[in-house]
Amino acid sequence: MIDIGSLRALAAIEQHRSVIAASEAMGFSPSAVSQQVKKLEKEAGFAVLERRGRGVLLTERGVALAAYGRRILAELEELQSTLLADPARPSGPLRVVAFSTACRGLVGPLLGKLAKAGSDLDVSVLAEDPREAVARVANGEADLGLVHNWNSVPLVIPEHLSLEWLCEDIADVLVHSSHPLAGRPGVTPADLVDEQWISTPHGAICNEALLRIFADLGRVPDIKVYDPDFATHIALVEQAAVVALVPRLGRPALPGDVVAVPVTDPVQARQVGIVHRRTMTASPGIRYASELLRELAASGAGEP
Repeated sequence: MIDIGSLRALAAIEQHRSVIAASEAMGFSPSAVSQQVKKLEKEAGFAVLERRGRGVLLTERGVALAAYGRRILAELEELQSTLLADPARPSGPLRVVAFSTACRGLVGPLLGKLAKAGSDLDVSVLAEDPREAVARVANGEADLGLVHNWNSVPLVIPEHLSLEWLCEDIADVLVHSSHPLAGRPGVTPADLVDEQWISTPHGAICNEALLRIFADLGRVPDIKVYDPDFATHIALVEQAAVVALVPRLGRPALPGDVVAVPVTDPVQARQVGIVHRRTMTASPGIRYASELLRELAASGAGEP
């Protein structure tokens, strides 16, 4: 009888391409994962891994076994989330991964609603950029993800995930009240080409969205500061040091010397949505949390 835990370990190694990375994702020690693989090889009667330099590769039969394992694990997950769950009382662990402004603007209010309702859901939350959130949901490290998709930077969603858009999140340019653009009803990219900026780090989706604003003008924004926290962006705008592109979701009340100016032609906006594995579609916990998030998004929760 092949052990489910051993199949899960093999699938994790295939996904993460090493025993160490698989062990980190599963929350076990590398030796524990190696023991699971040895147990699987003993039960199957053939080798599933082979050494290659300092790493490992799946053998041909190991790849085939991992493929079977993924299907079995998906069916088991669907069984546990449907037939073995009480649809009238969602309970058990729910691992949520969300980008930071969604943590403030949507996940925080979600946790408040669950607490007031006396829910039996045991929710844990991890803040990650959307690409990492999608990867964690896709490989089973999280159950529900909140993601965003800028109108200029599309987000790729694997076929085995379900995506539902909740709301549109508009971003404004934040400037100091003494800035010449502070009194304008709106600005275009051409008005912003000579500004000095603060941005999220290289490679982050919000950084790519800022770069795309000026692509049609053949310019690159003059970014002086890189920081992942929008609270820092607001603080530096308050010092009249830079300007910033900051979405409205999860944005706190702005200081008196910071002014939000809408961007037009095009409007800078991102779609905010939720993703989960299709095998979890009927999960009472996923359905309940998704329903509450829809209500929060429709009510404008998290907007300034």
